[in-house]
Amino acid sequence: MSTIDDIRDAHERGDHELVLRLTEADLAARPGDDAAHEYRARALLALGRLEEAEQHAQDAVRLDPDEIRYRELLAQVLSRQGAHRDAAAEFGRLARNDPGQTTWTLAEAQERLGASQPSMGLEAARRAVRLEPRNGRAQLALSQALARTGDAPGAFQAAGAATRLLGGLPEAREALADARWLASDDSAAFEEFRSLANELHGDDAARISAKARTLYRQHAGWSGRLVAGIGPLFAFAFRRGWLQVTS
Repeated sequence: MSTIDDIRDAHERGDHELVLRLTEADLAARPGDDAAHEYRARALLALGRLEEAEQHAQDAVRLDPDEIRYRELLAQVLSRQGAHRDAAAEFGRLARNDPGQTTWTLAEAQERLGASQPSMGLEAARRAVRLEPRNGRAQLALSQALARTGDAPGAFQAAGAATRLLGGLPEAREALADARWLASDDSAAFEEFRSLANELHGDDAARISAKARTLYRQHAGWSGRLVAGIGPLFAFAFRRGWLQVTS
């Protein structure tokens, strides 16, 4: 019979399949073992089996509702599933129980934005910044929330702070470009989008290019709109600096 120490050791080694085998045997013998449910949920989460991970995280919470670690795990699983509103509620509950903990307050802010609840995200981001004014991630969330609520000066200020604190992290620079766009500093926003598009790859680069394409359409004449209408052509010309926007 495996022990919880055996399961923990397998988890720490990153042997997720062994964790699943050990926890299956453990739970067959002891269905009420909340720690086994937790480790099983973590292994399933790592393997991308999100519905099963949620089930076992919920079981762990049900068996020990006061264990913070289980509720945080459940929130993380919900976030990965895209259930941002439910994840925000879980992170919010954790934050209310420990008001000095920035991590959960910031996580709530991020999930509120993901759930298209910008006002609630803004309130949570402001709480996170009050707790840790020099937390770059908190400033980034604040900038994103302010941009979503239409506050261009506030978004620009917070994005600038995030960029300084995070050492020019692409996410912070994107927020800064978004704030410039919102403030009608379109030329500067377009150039920052170009710089980011040339640094990033995959979905991140595609997201930046899509923003730049929308911005370019707002300024282009008929020939420019024709270029913008053909995605690969726009991306090619945009990255090479052949397209410009004048504020």
